[in-house]
Amino acid sequence: MKQVIVARADVGMGEGKLAAQVAHASLTAYEHATEQAKREWKQGGQKKVVVKGSSERELHELQEAAKAQGLPTGLVRDAGHTQLEPGTVTALAIGPAGDDAVDRITADLPLY
Repeated sequence: MKQVIVARADVGMGEGKLAAQVAHASLTAYEHATEQAKREWKQGGQKKVVVKGSSERELHELQEAAKAQGLPTGLVRDAGHTQLEPGTVTALAIGPAGDDAVDRITADLPLY
């Protein structure tokens, strides 16, 4: 079981902003997971991998692919209080779900 968080590399987030957006995405996707997936993921150490996304469009396409496979997702739009314009899509989490299921969608993305 794992979760992959795709963070946009094209919007120029600082390190702290990036960390916050990844955390928001992770929690949102977790909240959409089944109770069984939540339990298995927690028991397995809550594995997370952060990868780079190149655009808002890419995050939307990945989310659609994940949803088509029945995987939980969490897409984050920034509130715009600090570095980014309100509504900027910053991150997408996929999972927790089986490694193979998540990898089918995210395996080609570079690590952050």
